[in-house]
Amino acid sequence: MLQNTGTRAVTSANRLVTTVAWNMGKTIEYALEGSVFVGGAVVQWLRDGLGLIRTSEEVEALAQSVHDNGGVYFVPAFVGLGAPHWDSYARGSIFGLTRGSTAGHIARAALESIAYQVADLLDAMQRDTGSTIEELRVDGGAAANNSLMQFQSDILGIPVVRPAMTETTALGAACLAGMSVGFWKAASETIGTGKDRRFEPQLPRSQAAALRERWQEAASRSKGWQKES
Repeated sequence: MLQNTGTRAVTSANRLVTTVAWNMGKTIEYALEGSVFVGGAVVQWLRDGLGLIRTSEEVEALAQSVHDNGGVYFVPAFVGLGAPHWDSYARGSIFGLTRGSTAGHIARAALESIAYQVADLLDAMQRDTGSTIEELRVDGGAAANNSLMQFQSDILGIPVVRPAMTETTALGAACLAGMSVGFWKAASETIGTGKDRRFEPQLPRSQAAALRERWQEAASRSKGWQKES
């Protein structure tokens, strides 16, 4: 997750990374960066590790087979937790399992873990910059999952905007390359992504806060599991 901070390099007080967003010769713009170790890759684990789905696309239907997470929380700390926790000794954990838990609950909790991690990063960014983020723009393979995007909006309490072209990172690099060789003279001439869909928050804020509180408790319990040898 990246937040553009313009020509000002903001030093994070909330365990994020300050990075160069882009360098266009005369102008360098910076960003705050929050990196998690396992985001969308948790779906690959459901497919390849547990065999709950045959293709990544099937996870949405499996997650929607239940009307909520059934109290199940999944912390995908397979190799530790990245920003803003930075705990290399955390390990993957599933909390809240009962006899009533199903594959659908695990799939739903796995998808929700992506949104919770993004929410943790967004909070850190807002504290660092003192600004309010009014919308989240998404890209990548997980952005195609409508239920995840809706839940992301619900948890954040802000709109989530999905572009028509979801490989925005690659497109941006191509546009910068085109400008560097003179194919385009200005950023305004480059290819725009266009908007595919805007997801608006629907969940009451009190309910979203309760869900996040349980996530934070689960994440806390996963920390320090792997003891230092």
